[in-house]
Amino acid sequence: MDFEFSDAEREFVAEVERFIQANRDDEVMDVTRENMSQLVDTPKRRAFMKKIGEQGWLGMTWPKEYGGKEVSGIYEYLLNEHLAAVGAPQIGKGVGIVGKTIMRHGSETLKREFLPKILNNEVEFAIGYSEPQAGSDAAAMALKATRDGDGWRLNGQKIFTTSAHFAQWYWVGARTDPDAPKHKGISLFLVPMNSPGITVTPMPTIGDEITNMVFLDDVYVGNDYMVGERGRGFNYISEALDLERFTMFTFSPIEKRVELLVEHVKTEECDGRPLREDPLVRHTIAQLVTQTEVARCRPPLRRRVDEGRRRADRRGVGVQALRDRAVAAGGERVDGRDRSGRAAAAAHRGRTDGRPRRVDVPLHGHRHDRRRRVGDPEEHHRAPEARAAQELLTAGRWRTATDSSTA
Repeated sequence: MDFEFSDAEREFVAEVERFIQANRDDEVMDVTRENMSQLVDTPKRRAFMKKIGEQGWLGMTWPKEYGGKEVSGIYEYLLNEHLAAVGAPQIGKGVGIVGKTIMRHGSETLKREFLPKILNNEVEFAIGYSEPQAGSDAAAMALKATRDGDGWRLNGQKIFTTSAHFAQWYWVGARTDPDAPKHKGISLFLVPMNSPGITVTPMPTIGDEITNMVFLDDVYVGNDYMVGERGRGFNYISEALDLERFTMFTFSPIEKRVELLVEHVKTEECDGRPLREDPLVRHTIAQLVTQTEVARCRPPLRRRVDEGRRRADRRGVGVQALRDRAVAAGGERVDGRDRSGRAAAAAHRGRTDGRPRRVDVPLHGHRHDRRRRVGDPEEHHRAPEARAAQELLTAGRWRTATDSSTA
């Protein structure tokens, strides 16, 4: 399995780094804001994002018919990682949540109005899902939308709307069918933030950032600004949440924190003894570095898996084919569905008993030369963690996706 990036991807990273160096500005790039640095919340940061659009990097993964380039999502990931590494604003809500949902489910009117503005960075959105009683359970939202002629009246409250104090449009979920099951009674709307009846109340945080409460009092929105079908809002929200993960939690800031911790442990002492000699500290550092390296490898790994699925589809080898092979190998099928996940994996490896393959692996460094099944997390990772700690605390850093030489 190749966990590294392709030549074309490394060339793109080099281009992004040159762009960042050419546009350095402390008012735009601030690593102390951590994940909040992604916001395009000042005139200078909006001008910076405008330049990103001029590079053709907004909507890269969009279909060509909507102005995109139809490139792999790994390019958006790489762009955001390198922007996050310097605390610069990043692509996210417009390109991902709003733009891609409108492309898939929005009317032609919404596509014509919003997609060009997103590509040109002419619009900022706030996302209105959370309510005082509806956080992780978005289906519990209670903001009411009642029919009023050719539109709707919105009444209720949203909370933790981070961009509400500078956005132009509100991407908001509201309950249009109060008698329907909670997952089926929600619809999505696009509402101008300057609409009469919208009140934004700041909620300052201890991190010196701002999120907001948003109150909607008899706010009118035309039916043309309902996104997709009435009552399908929860489906669209769930789908869109998957589109924002490439920007909500970037890897680069985590990497920087781990590097700072390692440098601290190299030189710090406790009771006259170097921290780097403490076995517990070394073990903890090794675990953190191992987890960090796994996080670094996930995007290229996910891309390789997706490519493998596409190749399998072209060859006609898919999930159903594996299931059929599993059933033939002795898997159990009940009520038209097979319960043969283990059998499917075993069939794919050429086994017929459904049991995991046993491989004898000597585990050095234990009291006894015990042997374990491949896949035992504690035993499998102990040796790599020990090696990682030794390398880090004596030599230096590990290879990462954000290194110019490897990314």
